[in-house]
Amino acid sequence: MTDYLLIIAAYLLGSVSSAIIVCRLMGLPDPRTEGSNNPGATNVLRIGGKKAAAITLLGDSLKGFVPVLIANLMGVSPLILAGVALAAFLGHLYPLFFGFKGGKGVATALGMQFGLSWQIGGAVALIWLIMAKVVRISSLSALVSMGLAPLIVYLLWPAPELIIMQVIVTIMLFWRHRSNIRNLISGEEATLRDDAAASANKGDKS
Repeated sequence: MTDYLLIIAAYLLGSVSSAIIVCRLMGLPDPRTEGSNNPGATNVLRIGGKKAAAITLLGDSLKGFVPVLIANLMGVSPLILAGVALAAFLGHLYPLFFGFKGGKGVATALGMQFGLSWQIGGAVALIWLIMAKVVRISSLSALVSMGLAPLIVYLLWPAPELIIMQVIVTIMLFWRHRSNIRNLISGEEATLRDDAAASANKGDKS
């Protein structure tokens, strides 16, 4: 019973949309109807600035990190651990409290990976940072780092349940980024410089 409660709790926590809550508390436009219409940290950066984006990023990451870390510390089986991680991720993508219309899942997935182990999360984060430094495109950095995440899990914690979970997360994350992929192919995807400029235009003083 405890295992099922962990999974349910992970989904409910994942369903708490940091972007929407932060924007409401800070008097910003609804991220679902402004900018890219995505309730995530990058869009909050565009419409509300660095401070709002940082809080959103932290909230989305913790939604994945906290339930997986708790399950990990409780010593549950890899199957249940995978279930908790997937539930938190699905909660972000399809939040119960916000009409099942959520974000794209990068920050929550990264938080979940850190919950599994700091080595897994650190490796994925490092790849994102290197890519962001080189290509200066947030979505491409996320796609590359999360595309390599199943291999990283395989190398660092080769439990079949966790590898399969990460493959599912990666596939769903790519699906949620299909518009970004089309923009990348056409050369129209926004760069980090574009996002920073949009943030500055909103009068961000942070």
